Amino acid sequence: MESIKDKVAIVGTGCTKFGENWDLSLEDMIIDAVYEAYEDAGIGPEDVQAVWFGSYWSGIPAPSQPLATALKLDYKPVTRLENMCATASDALRQAAYAVAAGVCDIALVIGAEKLKDSGYSGLPTDDIAMGNVSTAINTFRSRNFTAPGHFAMMATSYFNKYGLSPEAGKEMLAKIMVKNHHNGTMSPKAHFQKEITVEQVLKAPIIAWPLGLLDCCGVSDGAAAAILVRGDMARNFRPDPVYIKACQIAVGPQEGYMNPRHDWTMVKETYRAGIAAYAEAGIKDPRREISMAEVHDCFSITEAVIYEDLQFTRRGGAREEIEAGTFELHGELPVNMDGGLKCFGHPIGATGLRMVYELCKQIQGKAGPRQIKNPGLGLAHNLGGTPGGATVSVIIVGP
Repeated sequence: MESIKDKVAIVGTGCTKFGENWDLSLEDMIIDAVYEAYEDAGIGPEDVQAVWFGSYWSGIPAPSQPLATALKLDYKPVTRLENMCATASDALRQAAYAVAAGVCDIALVIGAEKLKDSGYSGLPTDDIAMGNVSTAINTFRSRNFTAPGHFAMMATSYFNKYGLSPEAGKEMLAKIMVKNHHNGTMSPKAHFQKEITVEQVLKAPIIAWPLGLLDCCGVSDGAAAAILVRGDMARNFRPDPVYIKACQIAVGPQEGYMNPRHDWTMVKETYRAGIAAYAEAGIKDPRREISMAEVHDCFSITEAVIYEDLQFTRRGGAREEIEAGTFELHGELPVNMDGGLKCFGHPIGATGLRMVYELCKQIQGKAGPRQIKNPGLGLAHNLGGTPGGATVSVIIVGP
């Protein structure tokens, strides 16, 4: 199979402030993110040849027409897609494949979500309130099936497998959240910009034991955008384009929901998507060759397991790396430099492009006080679903 490596470049990115954007409509946020990307790339709407738009919850039925109207992209092809939390990553992947194939030379990718006004939350609602949504979503969000509950099962399984007492395990997870909150204080567009302590995480109200309130990402509004062009055209737009090295997605068989021997201490889809992305990018040693990562820290345990699934450390080795500061902003392999889902926010359909936005700013030396030294290859990881059955995207970009 032919690799996409260096065939497509990102020449412009944009991102709104994530948060409770009550005063902004979905279209308002899309316009803000897209026009920042236009300015970054030095182009205008007349230069866009095709659009890929990702949104999970907002605008049912598919809002491709309102989007095209808001952006004045009359009669241009707009494709709307959804792939759970990997929605924006998949939109970028589809656009990148089209550019690499020569279908278009300049593509616009958008991810956006308006959640706060919808009443969406991470805990289940009754079937009557959910009656206007598909049966599949009703099943996914029933009283006996919650995201916090499933990731809590991963946490207790991890503690048991690797011999961590509940106290030691919760403290390990708390340190991840303290790191991400610290990074979030340096991200002006982040939803949450406040330092927290390990003690505050440990004493926070329990959502699904052992996960407390501060172990869980919040619900946010936001939008992000990117301009993709052919790799051989990239330097016509800017001197420091960011090249796509790999775009991979792995979708699992959902065996965790029915197999009593399922290993809840890993997400096999993350491991497999990582393997495929490393092969496409020509990476032999992820720990040494990846210089930074934005990963899907929907819950504290998720980030800990991602370290191992992406081969940043050995199985069961997350705790010692956390203690060593490996994944801190100025550590050996910084993770979630902008605060991650926990602090930057998680408007579902926008998150994947927000991750790419951060990687591009880091590579271009434009990340301000959170700028890392000598950025090279960056990895963006999105997880849609739960540990029992997931859709996972891994994107690798670099100079």
